[in-house]
Amino acid sequence: MSFVLVDHPVPQVAVITLNRPERMNAMGFDVMVPFRDALLEVGHDNAVRAVVVTGAGTGFSSGADQESAGVPPHVDGLTRPTYALRAIEMLEDVVLTLRRLHQPVIAAVNGAAIGGGLCLALACDLRLAAPAAYFRAAGINNGLTASELGLSFLLPRAVGSARAADIMLTGRDVGAEEAERIGLVSALHDDVVAAAVETGQRIAAFSQPGIELTKKSLHAGIAASSLETHMTSEGLGQLYLRLLTDNFEEATRARKDGRTPTFKDGR
Repeated sequence: MSFVLVDHPVPQVAVITLNRPERMNAMGFDVMVPFRDALLEVGHDNAVRAVVVTGAGTGFSSGADQESAGVPPHVDGLTRPTYALRAIEMLEDVVLTLRRLHQPVIAAVNGAAIGGGLCLALACDLRLAAPAAYFRAAGINNGLTASELGLSFLLPRAVGSARAADIMLTGRDVGAEEAERIGLVSALHDDVVAAAVETGQRIAAFSQPGIELTKKSLHAGIAASSLETHMTSEGLGQLYLRLLTDNFEEATRARKDGRTPTFKDGR
C-alpha cells in the first residue's frame, strides 16, 4: 500500500494525498519521506502549475505518529542525540520543501489538522477547509512545547500574534468556522478537494513566472524588515515581466476582445 498518492485530476494541477487514514495520516517517517519525495517530483514537473495537498479519510494529518514513528533515512550508526537531530531535520525539510516549491500549494484540509498536521497546512500557500475540519497546536497538550516545525513563525503571520498565543498556549481546538473567521483558512467547502482543484485551475490560467514571483513576494513580504526594501523587490519583479513578456499587452487585447487572455510568457 502506498502511503502517498499523486493524482492529476485536471491538466496542470496535481493532488498529493497522505494515504494512511487508519492512523489519521500521522506523520511517521514511512509517510513523510515519500511525501517529501512526491513534493520534489511534482515540483520538478514543469507541466504542473498548482499543487493540492490533502489527507485520505476523515483527517488531514494528526501530527506525530504515537504508535510507530518509523525510522528516518540515513541514521545508521548514530548516537541517540544525533539520531534525534536527523529525525527533526527530516520533518523540517518537509515543511521547507512545501514552502520552496515553484508552484503555489493549496491545503485542502478535510478533517483534523493537529500538531505537525497544523504545521503542514500552514506551510501551504492557501488553505481551504471542509466544515468538519479543525486545528490544534497539540504539543502543549502532550506536555511539550506547542512550537514545532515553524508553528511559532507561521501561525502568528496567519492569524496575528494574539490569536496565535491563544491557540498555542491553550491547546484548544479551532473549528472550521472560527478558522475562516480569523483567517487561518480562506474559505469553507463541502467538497474541499474539488474546490482546491478549481482554485488550482484558476491559478494555472495566469502567467507561470507571474505566479511564481507572486509566491516569492508573499513569502519575502512576511520576512521583510522594511516596506521600502520590500517594495523595491516587488518593483523589480513587475519590471522583469513587463520588459521580457508581452503579457500586459495580451491582457489589454483580451479585455477589448471580450476573451480570456493567453499568456505565453515571452515576446
